[in-house]
Amino acid sequence: WDETHFGKMGSYYINRTFFFDVHPPLGKMLIGLAGYLSGYDGTFPFQKPGDKYEQHNYVGMRGVRLYRLASSWLFCAFLGSCLVPFAYLTVLELSKSLPAALLTAFILIFDTGCITLSQYILLDPILMFFLMGAVLSMVKCNSCADRPFSASWWFWLSLTGVNLAGAMGVKFVGLFVVLLVGLNTIYDLWDLLGNLSLSLVMFGKHLLARVLCLILLPLALYTAMFAVHFTVLNKSGPGDGFFSSAFQSQLIGNNLHNVSVPE
Repeated sequence: WDETHFGKMGSYYINRTFFFDVHPPLGKMLIGLAGYLSGYDGTFPFQKPGDKYEQHNYVGMRGVRLYRLASSWLFCAFLGSCLVPFAYLTVLELSKSLPAALLTAFILIFDTGCITLSQYILLDPILMFFLMGAVLSMVKCNSCADRPFSASWWFWLSLTGVNLAGAMGVKFVGLFVVLLVGLNTIYDLWDLLGNLSLSLVMFGKHLLARVLCLILLPLALYTAMFAVHFTVLNKSGPGDGFFSSAFQSQLIGNNLHNVSVPE
């Protein structure tokens, strides 16, 4: 059922048709982009679960090899497969135990839920990709604590912020990983504040770096997603009625298009 739901929204992006959904736009935009780049033309109706795709080139949004290896589009399946190395690297960093990391990877490789969720046009593998990416980035950043403000430290801190924006941009449940990273950051800053050998100026730099990478950067990216969303969807569609007359007047094909609407 969900594939019918989100596949249709991918078609909306390809056709630039405005719609309304309870989730933020990033996941559906990425599905639409994968379909567009793999040759899907956005014409399949997605009316009910189980409909045959027939000649429609839907596979780029799911995940199989197309044409040749160089032009493969393994979108949902590719993101789902990334969970295995993400989990492996996270556990290896936390435990420093190769057997523990291998066991984690082995469990995920043969997890029926992950395999099933990753083979359809769903938001779940995209969400899990950003969630686990944020945790891995946070853990790697913590491992660079003895080298603050180094290139690797900035890289992992910034990547954590990017993944936080990605998680929030797919589903609001991504806020839970924001909470996790936030608690880790509070603990880290509290520990630095208690370090008497660290000057207040240096502590201020640590605080500003985290504000920049973990608050301002994710907010900027999250806002940019909606800017792209409203720019791409410029044609009248099923979501018009959720918005004001002034907004509807900007949509091509709407009855109010280019009509002067008083505030």
